[in-house]
Amino acid sequence: MAIPSQFEPASIEKKWYDYWMENRYFHSTPDHRKPYTIVIPPPNVTGVLHMGHMLNNTIQDVLIRRARLKGLNACWVPGTDHASIATEAKVVAKLKAEGINKTDLSREEFLKHAWEWTDKYGGVILEQLKKLGASCDWDRTKFTMDPDMSASVIKSFVDLYNKGLIYRGFRMVNWDPEAKTTLSDEEVIYEERQGKLYFLKYKIEGSEEFVTIATTRPETILGDTAVCINPNDERYTHLNGKKVIVPIANRVIPIIEDDYVDMEFGTGCLKVTPAHDVNDKALGEKHNLEIIDIFNEDATLNSFGLHYAGKDRFVVRDEIANELETLGNMAKVETHLNKVGTSERTKAVIEPRLSDQWFLSMEEMVKPALKAVLEEEEIKLYPKRFDNTYRHWLENIRDWNISRQLWWGQQIPAYYYGDGKEDFVVAETKEQALEMAKAKNPGITSETLRQDADALDTWFSSWLWPIAVFGGILDPENEDFKYYYPTNDLVTGPDILFFWVARMIFAGYEYTGKKPFTNVYLTGLVRDKQRRKMSKSLGNSPDPLDLIEKFGADGVRVGLLLSASAGNDILFDEELCANGRSFAHKVWNAFRLVKGWEVDETIPAPEASQKAVEWFNAKLQHSLVEIEDHFEKYRISDALMAIYKLVWDDFCSWFLEMIKPAYQQPIDGKTFDSAIDALENVLRLLHPFMPFLTEEIWQYIAERTKEEALIVNHWPQAKPFDAKLISDFEFASEVISGVRTIRKDKNISFRDAIDLKILNGEKASQSFDSIISKLTNVANLEYVSDKVDGALSFRVKSNEYFIPVTGNIDVAAEIGKLNEELKYTQGFLKSVQAKLSNEKFVSGAPEAVIANERKKEADALAKIETIEQSLSSLK
Repeated sequence: MAIPSQFEPASIEKKWYDYWMENRYFHSTPDHRKPYTIVIPPPNVTGVLHMGHMLNNTIQDVLIRRARLKGLNACWVPGTDHASIATEAKVVAKLKAEGINKTDLSREEFLKHAWEWTDKYGGVILEQLKKLGASCDWDRTKFTMDPDMSASVIKSFVDLYNKGLIYRGFRMVNWDPEAKTTLSDEEVIYEERQGKLYFLKYKIEGSEEFVTIATTRPETILGDTAVCINPNDERYTHLNGKKVIVPIANRVIPIIEDDYVDMEFGTGCLKVTPAHDVNDKALGEKHNLEIIDIFNEDATLNSFGLHYAGKDRFVVRDEIANELETLGNMAKVETHLNKVGTSERTKAVIEPRLSDQWFLSMEEMVKPALKAVLEEEEIKLYPKRFDNTYRHWLENIRDWNISRQLWWGQQIPAYYYGDGKEDFVVAETKEQALEMAKAKNPGITSETLRQDADALDTWFSSWLWPIAVFGGILDPENEDFKYYYPTNDLVTGPDILFFWVARMIFAGYEYTGKKPFTNVYLTGLVRDKQRRKMSKSLGNSPDPLDLIEKFGADGVRVGLLLSASAGNDILFDEELCANGRSFAHKVWNAFRLVKGWEVDETIPAPEASQKAVEWFNAKLQHSLVEIEDHFEKYRISDALMAIYKLVWDDFCSWFLEMIKPAYQQPIDGKTFDSAIDALENVLRLLHPFMPFLTEEIWQYIAERTKEEALIVNHWPQAKPFDAKLISDFEFASEVISGVRTIRKDKNISFRDAIDLKILNGEKASQSFDSIISKLTNVANLEYVSDKVDGALSFRVKSNEYFIPVTGNIDVAAEIGKLNEELKYTQGFLKSVQAKLSNEKFVSGAPEAVIANERKKEADALAKIETIEQSLSSLK
């Protein structure tokens, strides 16, 4: 086959992906082999590929392809998450653009639109992952709203409710007024914002006196039901037992005492609004205060908002401040920096709201999860520093609010048979619920039994992911679940360490008594060169598919991973992908060089080639030990860098040069076979990182059956090796560099053969002399017992190397250059020694600085000695 002169990714990526798919290399079924399992962090069903996905899924593909080469039964389960809040928001927006309001639709009608949206856009991201080379078992693709996945979630809810772990409670929750649903504490992002602190005057009933209260939210005074002072605050003891009049509302409310009040903040007086602040609610319960909710679900004011009813809270804030100013109830306004809770999904400012919601008790559930990571290390986080974050979250956890006021998602399996808050039953099906409800109220019918309208939090679905994708909730005795669970590695971002990772650990121990995975590799965030997080809104995130088209999938994968150390953010630059592409071309050209040699089976292998093969095999084994260590510690970037150096430096720059036949001469068969063997080992190591390039070269090298494809070949085998070969070559490479430097500096053409005389001071190994001769075009290499006169020289450790002067060198000019260099070096030495003889400098400078100066002195002395010897030999 004719080998193209250039590596063209676009022409081969689809070819090999289709080939892998046709031969079902990605598919896994239980067998006699040891399983290796990864479950994908399911992206939003309506999402598209971004740089974070690129990084995360490249790492997963590297791990799964390597496991496949290591002979494990590799299974990578793909899938998508229904993302209730995000998807419902998109469907609502689409309907709104069509002139349809969600409130005008029944649940069934809305869900029909949601499924149409999902069928149209869902799975786009999975198709995009194929462009990256992701070798997922696509036959196992799961969606969190698949019938069996939903059934698992419902079964889980009923089980936890029956255990007494799920309960219904009237609590202060985080309310997203845009999505019109509650959020868990972890879905609220706190941002520092510049706001205002308003000092409001409340008139004391029956007097002309006022008490001043500081608040950041003047609009909520319409929900005030008390003013609170600290009983230890001498400024206000005279107010105890009195009442104040709420401005605008003109309601009379009591002044209460509680040491909760911070005497140092604001004026030391606190307005109490139990419906709109979690701490105020606690005070309200303690002092039996009235609760007045002034907001609608969209954060406009309701009838308790009086003449502001129907207006948005932020509009009212300004308008009510103006009215208070007009009424004389505004003492002053100051600028104020405070933390504002926002919705992770919609970015809307969160509103604390009292509501009946479903909660999952966390007190007992966190205990095995803490023990597994922090005590027994059954589960390991990489990097380990995230252990502290994990501990902090779990030790400060609150009960999980698992209900959402949404229609897209699994509907809560609670059925109401009466008007009371406790008049409900929990069951997996409506039929079961009807039987249970009739036992409590015989008059109930299927038509009068009402299912709770709320859906479950998306994370309550995805926390079952590693169990449910193998059917472990519905049928824990099935073959797949018993074979593939627990899974091995999880690759995800630290931003969902609590949302998803910790909760999967809770579920694993709750339902199986086992960990869900062994290792958690936490990637960094992909940022731009200015350290900004990549986002569409900033316009700083390149389209991953455009990058693949420009640099090839292999180039993008290598570019991303070369700088992707665990847990550390990547400062992305397209230059990284350009480097990856250059590396692909380097490997391609090395392959073309080898395949371009004419082979003669009749000629013997030269000594230099035999030694080169021995050395490269040792170097390969040495690198393999290093690579395995990096993988074991989840240093994927370091593993790639070790392979990169082995390929670029050792294979391409040294090994191929050592064995390359003379111009227009054939190579012997034995050396050629060894070169192909070395190339194949290089391809095996590179395959997880650069699957398309390596499979293309692999299939060009020889005709292969489908069983012999690289994707299902084997990882290089670890063998004993001679470390001395490696150290001897390092010495020899310095000699080669020394000769090449002299050739370059003295303009001695490589075509001109030279002699090399060696004064062997430490009896360095002579095993690489044949390679030194070949790579420097030395016609005669000889060991001598005395210095050689009339020769150029250099040192490597205690050995001296002499190149006798030939007619090509102007001796007088060379002596002049050496004298000039000697003069400069002596001057440099003098300045260094002056520093070191200065007692003030030596006593005051850091130890590292002194050590550096002493090294400069030693280097200068050695250089002067070498120059003087060269001058002596030339005179």
